[in-house]
Amino acid sequence: MSEATSANSILSSLLSDPTLVASGSYIDGQWQTSESRFKVTNPLNGDVLIEVSESTNGEDISLIESAIAAAKKAQPDWAKKSSYERYDLMMKWHDLMLEHKDDLATLMTLEQGKPLKESKGEIEYGASYVKWFAEEGKRVYGDTIPSLASHQQIKIIKQPVGVVAAITPWNFPNSMLARKIAPAIAAGNTVVGRPTELTPLSALALAVLAERAGIPKGVINIVVGSDSKAIGKVLTEHPDVDKFSFTGSTKVGQILMKQCASTIKKVSLELGGNAPFIVFADADIDAAVDGAIKAKFRNAGQTCVCVNRFLIEESVHDEFVDKFVEKARQLKVAGGLEEGTDIGPMIHNEAANNIRDMVRTAEKAGAKRVFGELVETNLQAPIVLTNVSNDMEIAQNEIFGPVAAIQSFSSEQQAIDLANDTEYGLAAYFYSLNINRVERVAAGLKYGMVGINEGLISNAAAPFGGVKQSGFGREGSKYGLDDYMNMKYLCYNHG
Repeated sequence: MSEATSANSILSSLLSDPTLVASGSYIDGQWQTSESRFKVTNPLNGDVLIEVSESTNGEDISLIESAIAAAKKAQPDWAKKSSYERYDLMMKWHDLMLEHKDDLATLMTLEQGKPLKESKGEIEYGASYVKWFAEEGKRVYGDTIPSLASHQQIKIIKQPVGVVAAITPWNFPNSMLARKIAPAIAAGNTVVGRPTELTPLSALALAVLAERAGIPKGVINIVVGSDSKAIGKVLTEHPDVDKFSFTGSTKVGQILMKQCASTIKKVSLELGGNAPFIVFADADIDAAVDGAIKAKFRNAGQTCVCVNRFLIEESVHDEFVDKFVEKARQLKVAGGLEEGTDIGPMIHNEAANNIRDMVRTAEKAGAKRVFGELVETNLQAPIVLTNVSNDMEIAQNEIFGPVAAIQSFSSEQQAIDLANDTEYGLAAYFYSLNINRVERVAAGLKYGMVGINEGLISNAAAPFGGVKQSGFGREGSKYGLDDYMNMKYLCYNHG
């Protein structure tokens, strides 16, 4: 038995429904395989889970082009379906996600590393977007505008953009794809999705369930492969792709946006963050600590909205640090499938090494490590640093790991200024029980999302997205459909 066959056998044995495991791209209702393959590994120990077929081979990008062609061919018929017909199919898909929640979560934990309880939560979160947009698709309203001329009537209608290409990251391999596909197909578009090569299995399992739900061939296509540049270039530059959506780093987003310019396609980007977490002296400190733990250490700190900088008012700094360290000390760091795990492994050795380098650089610059030890594995326990200043690398660059960097401030305006002293503007958090301060600070923070006395802010009913170098466009909420539709103005002459 080959290594790949053995690995696949072990992977399948952990699932109640092994047929959820797919190993090739899903294009036009068919599963595509090739001789060229890449390995998907478990971040906990590096074990090979499965080998997956490449969708590109050198300069051969024909499979990617065939996925776009399939989406283009399927789009008119899908758009002609009533919103209620699309709703029925999307809800079947939603129900299958929840029915197979345990298997989908296990698959995610194996390829991504997060604790199983978090993976189950992500499956529910991803499914919530499918349900939300299935419903919102029935409420795509136009408008009638009074005309300046008595013989004219003005109407506004909304129509699907056409073919949507979506590239998603490894940290939320189910929900990031679901919250792009769901509004796209609810609006009458078709999709070509590309998950990262680090975590393709969750995306492919979604395609398996979409097929079972009866979603027509060509409506949802998933291409997988390790040549990110080649795949990204096709999806951004192809003239038959009408809309491009990307979640990932700002650096990569800038490159992809430039490539989209050649065909002037519609673009939405959800990019990097540098989230501040402000605690004022008038806050409920215990509640702030609980919120801080959730906002910092979820998914081992590997989320775009995780706290990057803790800004604590001087008079409560020591109290907050003591209570925060005590809570961090209680977190269990282990493999994601182990019972009671709070923090699983980081995605790979390079990510873990980057975190260790950032901590050492910060310490050399004057930061003080008050809790945690640096280890030479992917299982990095929480690190808490104090005496951090906003000009340090660790305060200006996205940490993306279980490291809490704590600063202090002396006034409200200083806190706002420190929070805004970054090129990013995705998420921010602050704790205060003073209603007047709440209004002032919420207005002063230059971020697309602000959690007020709350550390977990994401849900399908809310518009997720940032400003500045964190991107543009919104996912979720009633506004989420707008990025996947074109507005058309109709001018009637009634004579």
